[in-house]
Amino acid sequence: SALLGIGAGAAELAAFHARWRADKLVLDAWFSLQAAHAAPETGAEQVAALAAHPDFDWTNPNRFRALFGAFAGNHAGFHRADGAGYALLADWTLKMDARNPQGAARMTTAFETWARYDVTRQAHARAALTRIKDHPRLSRDMGEMVERLLAG
Repeated sequence: SALLGIGAGAAELAAFHARWRADKLVLDAWFSLQAAHAAPETGAEQVAALAAHPDFDWTNPNRFRALFGAFAGNHAGFHRADGAGYALLADWTLKMDARNPQGAARMTTAFETWARYDVTRQAHARAALTRIKDHPRLSRDMGEMVERLLAG
């Protein structure tokens, strides 16, 4: 955590992964730690790369929450001015919605504070939420959550 906080630790992450990759709970923490400490300017890209990692199983709710929940808690990365964090979370919550509507709807709570940000970020967040709302196969759980978020 300390190394990632200063932009270092790649070798240590690789060694940690090699040693603990068979332990699912520890591997969840490995994903979470990287998302939480991703640099704001590249956080969305780092999380997208982690989502493409062979050990990332998006169908596992704990693994999904470990990666995307930690990223949502990385406020500077998630609320990046270009909206990349919002778009990434929208993409993945839509994917998760088909498999686990309750878990996907809970993940959209990361958008709860969108109206507190500047106009540029608000526009990107609204676009991501609207894209979710307009999805043709949206679950009732996700639909209700997104409607509430857009109304607030």
